[in-house]
Amino acid sequence: MRVVIADDAVLIRTGIVKLLEEFGHEVVAAVAEPTDLVNAIVHHRPDVSIVDVRMPPSFVDEGLRAALEVRESIPDSPVLILSQYVESSYAEQLVASPIGAVGYLLKERVIDVDDFMDALNRVATGGTVFDPEVIAQLMTRQGKPLEKLTHREREVLGLMAEGFSNQAIARKLVVSGGAVEKHIRNIFTKLELKEADNEQHRRVKAVLAFLNG
Repeated sequence: MRVVIADDAVLIRTGIVKLLEEFGHEVVAAVAEPTDLVNAIVHHRPDVSIVDVRMPPSFVDEGLRAALEVRESIPDSPVLILSQYVESSYAEQLVASPIGAVGYLLKERVIDVDDFMDALNRVATGGTVFDPEVIAQLMTRQGKPLEKLTHREREVLGLMAEGFSNQAIARKLVVSGGAVEKHIRNIFTKLELKEADNEQHRRVKAVLAFLNG
């Protein structure tokens, strides 16, 4: 896997580079500035980019805005955002595209190497992955579209937002694959997601409704 990394903290940047190389991945660029991130992605067209939200000069949202800029010009460019904080508005912007291939993790998740690499692989292959802490905080928000869902359907939708497949959701909830498929059909129906859209598109729209909750 070819990866671009953007983080102004040199220790974090070099640490992720070393970790990825240990897993056999190639880091084609490791940058500290948002402008350099855009140039690196356009030039290298990596399999996935790992981007810090807060970068120079103001350390507010430059990394995110650079990632969104890239997604506008190269829509299928996979991006995994790392942040020290839960920023729900950022999550909403990321998932707004039906294309997927986006993720949002807290930096502390890098400590769990297996989970981090799994999330990175899922984003690189077109999945949508959100940190469990992001999901937990968003679950506390109230929204009319989600009021129609049962407790189990909300559980299923939360796991969808974390990027899990139907089979993985079934294992986590200890139910059959058929039960998960039924819950997802009910979610689509209650959120009025029409069958004219393909399955992946509807899953992303459902997650967007969840994050907008």
